[in-house]
Amino acid sequence: MEGREIVVDVKEVTKDYPLRSGVVKALKGIDLQVKRGEYVVVMGPSGSGKTTLFNMIGGLDKPTSGSVSIDRINLAQMNDRQLAWVRSRKIGYIFQTFNLIPVLSAQDNVALPMVFLGISKEERRKKAAELLSLVGLGDRLNHRPQELSGGQQQRVAIARALANNPSIILADEPTGNLDLSTGLSIVQLLYRLKVERDTTVICATHDLKMVDVSDRLAWLRDGVIERIEERTTVTLTSEEM
Repeated sequence: MEGREIVVDVKEVTKDYPLRSGVVKALKGIDLQVKRGEYVVVMGPSGSGKTTLFNMIGGLDKPTSGSVSIDRINLAQMNDRQLAWVRSRKIGYIFQTFNLIPVLSAQDNVALPMVFLGISKEERRKKAAELLSLVGLGDRLNHRPQELSGGQQQRVAIARALANNPSIILADEPTGNLDLSTGLSIVQLLYRLKVERDTTVICATHDLKMVDVSDRLAWLRDGVIERIEERTTVTLTSEEM
């Protein structure tokens, strides 16, 4: 990855949530740089701050202090309309809970992000069908979420995240609700995106299956990145296994 440009640049990011009982410090000075085409896994236990960090990178929330830049664009300095533009064109977000629309078919769920780019209905449906075929669901175009298994819903969510050809995929616990076999297929699919499309993949997880396909691992605990390692030099403590 030497010589590759940095596409995600997180600098000294903190995030505080004021409560009646006091202030919860979810992130405590995060620094993370990710290069184009890199596969980075952010590992840590539940409550370590993974989802909060992803919300910062994805432009869904703003840090209390510090900065997050995507392709050298500082998200903290953008208004809601500008953030929506970045999210719709540069970032594909795979949510842990899928967030599919129950009344829409798989094809229409995948096509939805393209509506906001003004793509014609015919082209939207064609591309949605192609993406669902890519994730192995070419025979499930007209199925609604409740007619699909958890693994199939996750694949629909991945296809939707690819709808606008994002250069960055954010995957928040993509295998967290899946069985071993389905989880492995999702891991392999994300890796294929990196290799075949030069997509930057950042995956938050505590699933060790993700270790094998990553370039680097960032270990997050209590809102702090404890260390960042190349995959070939990863060492696991008993608490991390």
